[in-house]
Amino acid sequence: MKGLFARKPLRLIMAEPEGEQHQLKRVLGPGGLISLGIGVMIGAGIFVLSGQAAATYAGPAIILSFVISAFGCALAGLCYAEFASMIPISGSAYTYAYATLGEFMAWIIGWDLVLEYLFGASTVAVGWSGYVVSFLKDFNINIPAIFCQSPFSYSVTDGWSTTGAILNCPAIFIVGIMTTLLVIGIRESTRVNNFIVLVKLTVIVLFIVVGIFFIRFANWTPFLPENTGQFGSFGWTGVIRGAGVIFFAYIGFDVVSTAAQEARNPQRDMPIGILGSLVVCTIIFILMTAVLTGIMKYTELAVPDPIAVAVNAAGPGIAWLRPFIKIGAIAGLSSVVLVLLMAQPRVIFAMARDGLLPKAFARVHPRFKTPYVPTILTGCVAAIISGLFPINILGELVSIGTLLAFTIVCIGVLVLHYRHPEYPRVFRTPWVPFVPVAGAIVTLLQMIFLPFDTWLRLIVWMAIGFCIYFFYSRKHSRLRILSPEE
Repeated sequence: MKGLFARKPLRLIMAEPEGEQHQLKRVLGPGGLISLGIGVMIGAGIFVLSGQAAATYAGPAIILSFVISAFGCALAGLCYAEFASMIPISGSAYTYAYATLGEFMAWIIGWDLVLEYLFGASTVAVGWSGYVVSFLKDFNINIPAIFCQSPFSYSVTDGWSTTGAILNCPAIFIVGIMTTLLVIGIRESTRVNNFIVLVKLTVIVLFIVVGIFFIRFANWTPFLPENTGQFGSFGWTGVIRGAGVIFFAYIGFDVVSTAAQEARNPQRDMPIGILGSLVVCTIIFILMTAVLTGIMKYTELAVPDPIAVAVNAAGPGIAWLRPFIKIGAIAGLSSVVLVLLMAQPRVIFAMARDGLLPKAFARVHPRFKTPYVPTILTGCVAAIISGLFPINILGELVSIGTLLAFTIVCIGVLVLHYRHPEYPRVFRTPWVPFVPVAGAIVTLLQMIFLPFDTWLRLIVWMAIGFCIYFFYSRKHSRLRILSPEE
């Protein structure tokens, strides 16, 4: 039992092998890190899930759901910023947990991050497919439904059913393109992401500025729809459940921390990238949601492309904006797929370097300096998942995975402050213990309000992870080999 909670000392973490086999290329500055955060946060959460959460859980009060999620993210973001500046190594929350809570907790969070990033990329790919199909239809290019939809669907009342479709081919296509780009190099991937971010920010600002003039205040009444008698179905419980579901929109800033080993000055730049992208995106989310629910009645927003549908509902005066909205959404979702597929292999890379996964996953391409083996594996699995499963199941799984990661990071900062107050910190989480304790409570509360089926899937996913850990990882752990007394 003692070995399960062996911590990896900072001296070992900071002295990770820097040879040709493990060295990543440091090319990212603060602007690039902020762009990564914006690139992944402004995507399916606001372009797809916001409409479904408003229609199903919170109504126009989905605005409050975003505020609640933003508060929890701000608390967790401060904790992430401290860790990222103090431990500028690939692996994000996995590496932080290894240093503070021990190997077993590090495995739990690492396996959880696989859930978050892998299913996150798949979720966004499905949303991308919906917008691309809709965009092409405007030009009389129709992709048969059997090739652009999930063959399975799921609802709380009816359970699983088949749709008659074969495969979501556009979702598989975008995953394949982004995986190829990521194998080629982080610099090239970042340049593509920066361009996409510029495009979608332009479109978003256009939607907000123009949409304000088409808001109908009747659509905000009632602002907080009365609870239907079911827990989480409108009312305040619906607002909190909605906050848990749309938390998917905030998975960006923790992705920034996975690129710490590719930042030029991580001690200074990581806090800027994490907190800067969080502030920018929170403001955008609140404004976009307010305009969306003001233009169109929330009951009609349970569609794959709510922003585009709302523009249609506003009438001919804003119809000219429709193609631009779709272009912005397609660009936005493309960058999210790119960044999530970038983050996932770096977590696997860190776990493999520690011996918890096979050594092959820790290889760096001799020419491109990217973790190409886990990148290709992640892309293949994400393509299969996005081609088969519906967006609502994938989105809720990602939300609970993200919330669990944030909770553990908040607890880890608290442990580190009391156990090792002497460690140098370029950025220090303010108001300890209030911030980490409040961050853990808020994120746990949002997890509790998620549907039971989502919890059940998380338990099954974790059970699979425990089997891998006890049958493989603990026997191959480098920490036990290099420093068994730890």
